Amino acid sequence: MIVIGLLAGIVTGGVAYFIPWLPDQASTQAEEIDGVYWFVAIICAVVFSLVAGVSIYAGWKFRAPADDMDDGSPIHGHTGLEIWWTAVPTVLVVAMSVWSAVALARAETLPDDPDEYTTIEVTAAQFAWSFTYPELERTDGELVLRVNEPVELILTANDVIHAFWVPEFRMKQDAVPGIETRTVITPTKEGSYDVICTELCGPGHPVMRAGVRVLSDADYEAWVAEGEQGAGEGGEGEADGESVFAEAGCGSCHTLADAGSEAEIGPDLDSVVPGQEEQQILTSIVDPNAEISEGYQPNVMPGDYEDRLSEAELDALVAYLVEVAGARR
Repeated sequence: MIVIGLLAGIVTGGVAYFIPWLPDQASTQAEEIDGVYWFVAIICAVVFSLVAGVSIYAGWKFRAPADDMDDGSPIHGHTGLEIWWTAVPTVLVVAMSVWSAVALARAETLPDDPDEYTTIEVTAAQFAWSFTYPELERTDGELVLRVNEPVELILTANDVIHAFWVPEFRMKQDAVPGIETRTVITPTKEGSYDVICTELCGPGHPVMRAGVRVLSDADYEAWVAEGEQGAGEGGEGEADGESVFAEAGCGSCHTLADAGSEAEIGPDLDSVVPGQEEQQILTSIVDPNAEISEGYQPNVMPGDYEDRLSEAELDALVAYLVEVAGARR
């Protein structure tokens, strides 16, 4: 029975390994982490099947007859068996710990040459992500990476604790107000993915997402050139209202058809913005509790946008909302 339980665990773990339970691997870190996961999962399957098999066998083999009302015979134990069931789990736990530590160290290692990797600053705020590319002097609401290039993400938060996670990359890290945390990613597969906040951070937590694009070398260089061209055309100090709307996370809470957002945490901007003066719109952004729309609660929208956004960005955002509202009157 022990052999049957052992074989059952091996078969169960082996079958599970070949079933695509997990998201696609899109980073070198995902390969390391998945290796640890399956190592632990197969050990657990084997141990569970073995214990379950022994328990079933013992319950059947040593069951008392229906008319036997006596207590069981006292036994001292089995020293050899006790040594085995102490030593084997100890070895397995140590093996899992060592493999996990090695995998984590490999996952967080960067090349010695700073020119071989990129650093991106990630800022979390209720309820949006923003990404600053220091080398490009650019901030965006989308994370854009070059395939096969290591990137160090420096994370912080403006308000409460958030957590950065892209399932296909596997690496997960908290973004904490007042301190900087870090994680490393080396994307290996071109495509589009989602950044998901995995720390309950308020009413907008379910929709706190951002796009991730992993580009080829040529496409990445084109994206960089496009940003430089846009900055040159826009002029110093100018801001694009639609970009500010996206980067500030407005679409995470508000519906606005022009921006393609359909969130329902805050008022529908397509309904409340038309007819308002620019000063009313600005006040609703920098002092959201000044006037609460019917059916909504105070203290949900952060009140620090005047600190987060520059005067030019606020003006651009207000102008964008006025323009969109004017188009819908």
